[in-house]
Amino acid sequence: MKRVFASLLILAAAFPLLLQAQVSTPAITAAELTEHITYLASDALEGRGSGSRGNEQAAAYIAGLLTQYGIPPALPSGYSQPFEFVSSVKLGTANALVFEGTGVPGGKKTAGADADFRPFGFTSNESVRGPVLFAGYGITAPDGSYDDYKGIDAKGKIVVVLRYSPEGTDPHGVLNQFSSFRNKARTARDKGAVALIVVTGPNDDPDDDLVKLSFDQAFANSGIPAVCVKRSVVEPFFTAKGWSLKSLQDTMKSTKTPVVFDFPGIAASLTTEVVKMHATTSNIIGYLPGNDPALKEQVIVLGAHFDHLGFGGPGSGSLKPDTTAIHHGADDNASGTAGLLELAQAYAARKGSLKRGVVFAFFSAEELGTLGSAHYVNNPPVPLASTVAMLNMDMVGRLNNRTLTVGGTGTSPMWDSLLTRYNTDSTFVLKTTPDGYGPSDHAQFYGKDLPVLFFFTGTHNEYHKPSDTWNTINYAGEEQVVRFVYNIAQAIDGMGERPLFVKVRSTAPAGGGDTRGFRVTLGVVPDYGSTSEGMKIGGLRPGGPAEKAGMKAGDVIVKMGGKKIMNIYDYMGMLGELKPGDSVEVEVARDGSLMTFTAHMTKRP
Repeated sequence: MKRVFASLLILAAAFPLLLQAQVSTPAITAAELTEHITYLASDALEGRGSGSRGNEQAAAYIAGLLTQYGIPPALPSGYSQPFEFVSSVKLGTANALVFEGTGVPGGKKTAGADADFRPFGFTSNESVRGPVLFAGYGITAPDGSYDDYKGIDAKGKIVVVLRYSPEGTDPHGVLNQFSSFRNKARTARDKGAVALIVVTGPNDDPDDDLVKLSFDQAFANSGIPAVCVKRSVVEPFFTAKGWSLKSLQDTMKSTKTPVVFDFPGIAASLTTEVVKMHATTSNIIGYLPGNDPALKEQVIVLGAHFDHLGFGGPGSGSLKPDTTAIHHGADDNASGTAGLLELAQAYAARKGSLKRGVVFAFFSAEELGTLGSAHYVNNPPVPLASTVAMLNMDMVGRLNNRTLTVGGTGTSPMWDSLLTRYNTDSTFVLKTTPDGYGPSDHAQFYGKDLPVLFFFTGTHNEYHKPSDTWNTINYAGEEQVVRFVYNIAQAIDGMGERPLFVKVRSTAPAGGGDTRGFRVTLGVVPDYGSTSEGMKIGGLRPGGPAEKAGMKAGDVIVKMGGKKIMNIYDYMGMLGELKPGDSVEVEVARDGSLMTFTAHMTKRP
């Protein structure tokens, strides 16, 4: 920890001219917001990806300004609250794929790792051997309209499947939702296969490129080895059966009927090894103590995340997410970071009049699943029992038509009146959402039964793209938003009693829960930071099927409908197979024991 904080101080020293250039005024101004965002979203910070040099520079910039404002660190060791996360994956040294038998020309064919085949980032690391089976596209539609596994026995076999679906790469195809690599691996595993090999047909990729090795932020593996292979490796096996991969694709597309078969005399031995790479990033946390003898032990948390996507990759909305294009993240979330810096400066100027303490929490790794705020609530520098409310700003730089969305308004009965009181001049057209869960850091605090408010000016075409740059921000509009948040926070500080907390009965997903597109909901919010095998429940929606069945936050779902759940992708795959009115047995791990509940699935709001 000391080493990390020391590095931040060194980095902060690299910006003396920048810090001196700040106009030191406690007023919340568009000019200062512009200065902060221009720097945070600059090319020099390379998109502020968690664990990157640019992310550390942003952290140093924040820590330096907190020091300049006279805001002490919240931790004894300083502003930095470091934590470790899985940042990427790389190939291990043990990867091997060999085909043997009388059906293999020459009796044996060895594929080269990273040249002829490549593991997926979610593969299990193990060695298997078995006969080879071609299972079409490896898709089983829940409604039974299409099933590549119908009438075949995949138990103990290594399954070869085509990439995509009979509809090709069409994103609107009926079978597209079942064609992800994760879903193919889950289906193969559920059918008893010991491994999955994916090959891309010539109709979908003439160049026959291997799938890039990437990490999708799901910590659990697929439960079986899973790799992609070049056509040149397996095409001779199909030729011997009287097929080419192109003819197979053409036939299945035209007939909408699976073509599947065994490869007599061919067995495969497969070993996969993918190594998870860990990195360290840090939340930056300042704290101003309160002064009222009766209230000074209580705190208000003001938060925003300062990380972004770096150069893109998974989660990027750019057309080429794996290029070297910097994803600047001006609105997401340099805007919220700049707003929090302005709040910090404003509060520092009146620190002697604060009744309650104020925590300024700049979170990292939000883009990886609110990991920074999860680390905060599990390791709070100020006890959560002392926290009276959390106000979060995420994407507050695009005020358009005066529309400001405020989430969490149902988490305390005081919120609606406060919002109305400070919007009497109708500066904003307020769109309120009662639910305290949502796709940002406040959800972690709501999951700990704390009142929250989430300020957001809406999505836009530049979301998660390199074009989210400093010159697209409505600075005058953001100034109004930050002043509004300041007034709300001041009102909370001045209350004689702490805001009451209410658990909201959800009427809409509001992000951070069951994924869009499913017909049903279980009424749970996943714990995205969990490293346990299974799908850990981070929170429950009041009145939802899980709560009614008796499940609790902290339970880890390990089976649904008799099928193994190893990660959030398995869980989402099961949701896609269910319909409203279905009853499903859910097995969870709780305190070292397994418990089974029956959940009655309801229609997704």
